[in-house]
Amino acid sequence: MKEDTLTLTVTECAKLLGIGRNSAYEAISRGEIPVIRVGKRLLVPKTALAKMLSGDNAKSIQAK
Repeated sequence: MKEDTLTLTVTECAKLLGIGRNSAYEAISRGEIPVIRVGKRLLVPKTALAKMLSGDNAKSIQAK
């Protein structure tokens, strides 16, 4: 994983979170992991992932 990039691949995100790649794709489809689509690629913005992990959106997750 490169330090200077602004995004992660789904595989890199899964490894960082300690989950499998398929679980990461399932979480993305449920809207639990933030992504941007560039062409056919799904990229996870590092800032959005950090914000999600810090609990800034805890209310929206608990409401689901």
